[in-house]
Formats: sequence, C-alpha cells, structure tokens
Amino acid sequence: MTTPSPTFLERATGAVLSPVISTIAAFNRWRLPPLDAPHALLTGIHQPMTEELTLHDLAVEGTIPAALDGRYVRIGPNAAAPDPRTYHFFVGDGMLHGIRLRGGRAAWYRNRWIRSTQVAKARGFRAAPGPRHIFDTVNTSVLDHAGAGWALVEAGSTPVRFDDELGAQTYDDFAGTLPGSFTAHPRRDPMTGELHALCYEATDPRRVRYNVVDVAGRVRRTVVIPVRQGPLIHDCAITERYVIILDLPLTLSMRVVLAGHGFPYRWNGAHPPRVGLLPRDGVAEDIVWVPIEPCFVFHHANAFDLPDGRVVLDVIAYDRMFAGDNAAPDELPRSLERWTIDPARRTVEQRTIDATPQELPVSDDRRTGLPYRYVYALALPEHPTDEMVGATPLLKHDLETGTCHRHHFGPGRIPGEFVFVPAAPDAAEDEGWLMGLVINADRRSTALEILDAQDFPAPAVASVRIPHLVPPGIHGAWLPTPLPAANPT
Repeated sequence: MTTPSPTFLERATGAVLSPVISTIAAFNRWRLPPLDAPHALLTGIHQPMTEELTLHDLAVEGTIPAALDGRYVRIGPNAAAPDPRTYHFFVGDGMLHGIRLRGGRAAWYRNRWIRSTQVAKARGFRAAPGPRHIFDTVNTSVLDHAGAGWALVEAGSTPVRFDDELGAQTYDDFAGTLPGSFTAHPRRDPMTGELHALCYEATDPRRVRYNVVDVAGRVRRTVVIPVRQGPLIHDCAITERYVIILDLPLTLSMRVVLAGHGFPYRWNGAHPPRVGLLPRDGVAEDIVWVPIEPCFVFHHANAFDLPDGRVVLDVIAYDRMFAGDNAAPDELPRSLERWTIDPARRTVEQRTIDATPQELPVSDDRRTGLPYRYVYALALPEHPTDEMVGATPLLKHDLETGTCHRHHFGPGRIPGEFVFVPAAPDAAEDEGWLMGLVINADRRSTALEILDAQDFPAPAVASVRIPHLVPPGIHGAWLPTPLPAANPT
C-alpha cells in the first residue's frame, strides 16, 4: 500500500493533535471511495491550468484609461496533483494570475503557482524559501503592503511575498514578528496605512489573535482572544473605535478530521453565535460580546461608528454553511444586510439591504471603517450550482438612495470578483474603475473587464483578451505602480 501525501487537513491537525488521530485521518482518507462522476470543481470552467504562461502585448478592445499603471492580480485554487475524493475548493494549491497595465496597453499576462512544498514536489519546482508555519498552501487573496505584493491565506500559513512579475516568492512572517498564522482578509486603515487582521489556526480551537501590521511590514501589536470550538473567521471589519469579531457556528469538526476529508469545518448548531466589539487599543477583557441569531458570514462590505455609540456592519449573510459534506459553499446567501450593533444594550438590529443572492462585496478602500455610500457585489445564480458562479450581473448598491444598478456582461459570460480603483487619491467615492476577470461564453478564453464605476450599466471601457480559460478564483487586487522591489528579510 502506497502512503498518500498529507492533505491540508492532516498537515494542519497533525501539528498539534495526537499522532493517533492523524494516523486515523490518513487511513480513512485512503479508504474513501472514488467519485461517481468527475469532480465539478476540477472540471469544466474549474479545470486547473497545467502550465505557467507569459504572454506579451495582449489584444485590447476599447481604451485602457491612461491613469491605470500597475497590475491586476488575482489568486485562487489551481490544484497541481489533486485527489478528487478529498478535494475542497478552499484548499487547492494557489495560483497567481497577473495582467500588467501601463500607457494604455496590456503589457503582459502571467500565471504562477505559489511555490509551496506540495507544488514543488508535484511540478518539479524549487520550493519558495522562507519560514513555514502549520501548512504552506496559500490561495485566497492578494494585496500590496510595505513595498511588496503579498499572497494570503488563513488558518495556518505565513504570507508569501512576491515580486513585480509574480515569479520571485518568499514565505515571510513579517520579519519574524508574526506570532503564528495570518489571515486572508486584513483591513487597511486609510488613516494610518496599517493592516488589521483577525488570525486563527486549524490546530488551535481555543484562541484567535488580533494583529496590527505597521506600514513597514512588522507586527506591532497582538491581542489573544479566547474562543471555543475553533470558529472559522474569514473576514475582518474595523471602525474608528473597534475591531469587529464574528464568532459564528462554523467550527472545527473532529468528525470530519477523523473521516479524512480535505476541509475540517462544519456547521455546528450547538455553538453560541455572537458579535464582539474589541476597542482598537483594548485587550480581550474589554471585548463587548453581543449575542445574535445563528447565521454565517464570509465577507463584510464595510463598518463604521454612529454618533450615538452604535456600530454599523454591512455583511453578506447566510442562514448556515457547510451543514453537509460539501466540496464548496453549499448554500446561497440570504441577503446583503446591515447590522446595527448596540454595545450598551447588547443587541443587534438586522435589516435587509438587498435579498438578491450575491457575494464578494467590495467598497472604496479609502472609506474602510468610515461612513460610505457604495458597495459592489457579484450576483450569484438563483439556485445553487456545481460551478458556484454563473452568467450573472455585477451589482452597484447606492446605500444613500437605496437603489441598485446592474452591469450585465452578456449571454454566457461568467464574472468573478471585481475590485474598485479610484481615479485619483482625492477622487469621489465612485469616481474610478471596477476591474475583474470574466470567463467568455466559449469557456475557452477570458477577459479582464474595466468598467466606469459612475457609468455602471454601460459597456466596459476596455476589455483585455486572455486567449485561454482562467479558472474562477477567489480574490484579486489592484497593485499600483510604483511598487519598489521588496526588501529581503
């Protein structure tokens, strides 16, 4: 019998849990039966790319705004050697896709695997240098900070720093200042430029860490927050006064660990849901915990303080998540919602903004933690599908007027997350562009679409042609020039 290579689950749990449990998980994974049909998230539009490409001078329809000088970079799972029996969308090997825009041209497209130990073994690459933590699969989001690009994941890995052309990669624990893993969703304070992050680990169900990363890329503050049962906390929200913590009933499942499945979190109806308000300069004992009805949230749109002491948090809410043995999110969101949290009365008032199934909300990063007007989100198919995404519109919510505008990409075209790029540092909140990848109707090619945020329903101002399928990913970012070479740690 050949011993299988360890999954994300085994690498995560094996670091802390007993060797007996790790051995049982590995044995049960080996015994899982083959699938009756091809894995939906390893075939069709999710078929992993098998090679790294560099394409120059991409064809463009329309006119790329001259002010766009930088790189659009998106990351997502692209399994190098998947086992369909245990594969989960959240744990596939990470791959970066980048498009360089400058002078009204699309200078290049590149895709590069994150050089994890597993990818290096499967593809014959040299693994990226730098300190590992519990595991080293990084596949969820990207950002620029402290003069470098960063690829991020939650629950166990250190971040990966990458260069201007996505090639030179280094695992970087912020020069030794990060006490454990990081997060996929830090929030940048537009006033200070610092990153605020809620970090958890799949090996430690008893605590979460709040970290602040300064503008030089060093962790300057850590607060340990006691929790129970290992809640999955995907996103982070901040206001001028608080960091907001969602402790909801999606938790680490020992049953799933022992069964050998690839993703160890399941819905836990016995876990008391609550929202925590941590003062920005406070400690764990200062958190105001407020109970809430059972639900789940992957992503926040934004949050801000009200003059009367209450706190507004806008979220995409689900009734529950991963209630079964699913390879990807298994329920549609119920709505885009506004939660108004009253720390004095310890209540949460929940109001539906829009009941359209939608996800991946973004707003103007310059308004993070502040009152804001616009949020953009990707509409989802009205019924759950194996592909998760579909030929749906992008939504623009005007929270001041209560209106919602839609941008339709055309028959059969499948968009992913779009990000907002302001036209200038002092531009109005919706003065700028939205950009993201769209799978074309032929399902064999892709386009980077650039929309005018103020003329939202109009056709794209520019469409950059990519002559192959870029599988649906997770999160992307605009990394503007100048981006100096990263300093080695």
